[in-house]
This record gives sequence, C-alpha cells and structure tokens, in this order.
Amino acid sequence: MARIAVFNQKGGVGKTTTTLNLAGLLTRRGDDPLVIDLDPQAHLTAVCGVVVPRAEASLYGLYAHGAPLSALICATRNGWKLVPSHLELSKVDTQFGKGPSALSRLSLALEREPAERPVLMDSCPMLGVLSLSSVFAADGVLIPISADYLALKGALQMERTLKALEHVLKRRVPRRYLITRYDSRRRMAVDIERQLRERYGDEVCATRIAENVSLAESPARNQDVFEHAPTSRRARAPRWRQSGGLPCSARLPPV
Repeated sequence: MARIAVFNQKGGVGKTTTTLNLAGLLTRRGDDPLVIDLDPQAHLTAVCGVVVPRAEASLYGLYAHGAPLSALICATRNGWKLVPSHLELSKVDTQFGKGPSALSRLSLALEREPAERPVLMDSCPMLGVLSLSSVFAADGVLIPISADYLALKGALQMERTLKALEHVLKRRVPRRYLITRYDSRRRMAVDIERQLRERYGDEVCATRIAENVSLAESPARNQDVFEHAPTSRRARAPRWRQSGGLPCSARLPPV
C-alpha cells in the first residue's frame, strides 16, 4: 500500500480537505488508512474531533521521545486511524535540527507499521523538517493546486523543491497535481488548467475538484463530504470511482 504526502508550499489550496476526503473514501473502500497530521495548526486533527491532552501524545512524541507511531494513533469518529498534530510541532526545526536523523525519523517509524495499510500525510505548507519528512517517507506526492494564478506559481515552486530533493533521495519523487476550487465559468480557471496540463501532462489529475458548498461545509461539521452530503455532486463524482479511489487518471502507486 502506498504512502501519499499531500503537500503544497502555498496555503489555502485544499490540502487538508483533500486529505480528509481521500481518507473518507479509502475507509469506505475498506482500506483502513492511517492518516498523519504534520501541520502544527492541527486543522485535520480538529476536524477529526481528536483532542490531544499533551504534546507528547501527538506526532511530537515521535520527535521528542522516539515514541512509536502505534503509541500515538487515535481512533476517529470518521472511522480511520489518525496520528494527531499539536502546536508544539512548530518547534521541531529548532529543537531537533534539519539533519538526516530528523528528516528520516518519520520514514523509519512508518517502516515499523503494517505494510498493507495506506498512509496519507497532511503536510504543512512551510518548507521544513515536517514537510520534507513527509516527502522522504512518501511513495508519491499529491499537490493540490487551486485554480488561481498565485497557486500556479506555487506549482512551479513545488517543481523546483522536488527537483532539488532528487539528488538527496536518489530518485525522482512521483507526483500528481490536483486542481481544486475549479469553476469552469471562470476564464482564469480554464486558462490555469490549460497551462498546468501543457506543462505537466499526465501528472495532472483527470479529476478537477470544483467549488462546492457541501465540500466547503463538511470540515466544519467534522465530516468528509461522503458523510456530510452523500448525494452531492462532489460525493457522487464518477471519476473518483473510475480512478480506483484516487482523483487521478495517471495514478500514484495504488492505495
């Protein structure tokens, strides 16, 4: 089963919403995903209704005390397993440095987890130990790109970042670009999609995530869109099923 990092250096593009709904879809498919919240803002943790009593009970415990992921996993009301986040994670870079030991800690911890379980990692937008650790641990990176010009610049920034990591990882990291907040009535959105497909070809997911009220409301209800609005267009979008659960035509390693 694959490990997917959901990452973009630009905020507000739908990383957490994408992770939330992929987790919901995989759970409904019976795949029992492990979801890891690497963002110190802990939005995904909050959406899942998980209250972390102390920093050491979150992912911070892995970095501060070498706690195994199995000791940090929480069950969520949504049906999947979560390694929660905590504000103390914002101190990881300064407390533990940016060397190979810190960057490989998550990857090594995941190797001790059941291999048959898919892993989704909601990365923070800042380029540091946490986001780089998710890339180091991942089989592929899913990059949400909202349909606006600043997000297009974010895609170019991500391309440069992943290119710079190739000499460290000794491989090219598979990646897929997922267009979010898409409105076909907006000329700008259509133009951005054209530019992305011209530049990245099959690495751009076939599915576009459209602007949708149900999709935007669901995190506020602590639900994925399939639970919050199962009859909505976003929950019923056929390509989610055609792609085997991932919103891509050219898929990352299967989950």
